[in-house]
Amino acid sequence: MQSTEVFQKPAEQKKKKTPLREWLDSVLFAVVAATLIRWLFFSAFVIPTPSMENSLLVGDYLFVSRLNYGTTTPITPLQVPLTHQTIWGTQIPSYLDWIQLPQYRLPGFSEVKNGDVVVFNLPVEHPKAYQKYSNVLPDLHPHPADLRSNYIKRCVGIAGDKLEIRAGQVYVNGKAQENPVRMQNEYFISVNTAVNEENIFRKNGITDYAQFTETFDDTIAANDESGYIVKTTPDLAAKIKTYDFVKRIEPILLSKGLKEPFLFPSSDLIDWNKDNYGPIVVPKKGIKVALTDVNIALYGEVIQNYDGNDNVVFENGKITQNGLPLTEYTFKQDYFFMMGDNRHNSADSRYWGFVPKDHIVGKAVFVWMSIDPNPTSLLGKIRWDRIFRIIQ
Repeated sequence: MQSTEVFQKPAEQKKKKTPLREWLDSVLFAVVAATLIRWLFFSAFVIPTPSMENSLLVGDYLFVSRLNYGTTTPITPLQVPLTHQTIWGTQIPSYLDWIQLPQYRLPGFSEVKNGDVVVFNLPVEHPKAYQKYSNVLPDLHPHPADLRSNYIKRCVGIAGDKLEIRAGQVYVNGKAQENPVRMQNEYFISVNTAVNEENIFRKNGITDYAQFTETFDDTIAANDESGYIVKTTPDLAAKIKTYDFVKRIEPILLSKGLKEPFLFPSSDLIDWNKDNYGPIVVPKKGIKVALTDVNIALYGEVIQNYDGNDNVVFENGKITQNGLPLTEYTFKQDYFFMMGDNRHNSADSRYWGFVPKDHIVGKAVFVWMSIDPNPTSLLGKIRWDRIFRIIQ
């Protein structure tokens, strides 16, 4: 009997990836993973200005949780991954606004609460608002809602709250709000001798100080007094007061009824300032208001720019829709009132108004790195005591 041999076709070997292909695959995976993590879970954020000092310092690097309030779906899908407004290290826009999608918010763990430190998109980069606020915030440019500049402030008023500031103290619904632990205000320190500024101020963590001159308000000091204007916390002010060269130390507060320029809202009907502001009701979804002259000044920009209305015109103290005057209005989403903890050096809701809920990005959770932009020595560039500090 003759045997027959069975010949099998050798299996084709899998084509081996080139080093370049493996590298490209790894980069693609890393970009996709980082983009999903940044969108769904948390983002990194750096403090660029002193508006939150002494709670957060310039050079603090934060993790911002998007899970707390629920992440939002992108409005502008045509964007270079892992960028915001511009391509890294250039002024070239990183997005195209040819397509604008409706925004949705995924479920979160909680709602924004009074006292939360919140990252949000700056509302007044709206195309109809940015030029009006260029005196308060220089170099503003219009951007889509999800790509407006990231700001960080503390929420002091949630939707429906009646908020008022009296002599620098925030009141919500008639009750004094608990002040942040490291909140700063401006003080005048009267001294009777020369001061070693490095030893007295820098070593006490006071970085914002200036020698008193006649360019400051002449009601702060008597004619024969010399001293300093400093921004610091009440605890540090009390400590400085115990030094033997200090004659007195007093908070600097604007008087009630003294109208401050560039404050929100811009209206001759209101004479508020940063230390005496309101009362003002924060817009809440479903709440109806009568559009009196004062309410038009307070809520006109909300109705025109942020509540999804068409054909609304707000100008010269009047508001119309489709050419007809509006006499009452029901808000379509919640809003928030935000303030910096550095109360006398913060461009916040007192200067540009309310933050819409659809502009909320996330809750600041903790500092993971802190770099001093003006270190006294090379070894002091990293602020080791701030690393992994929980944000209060």
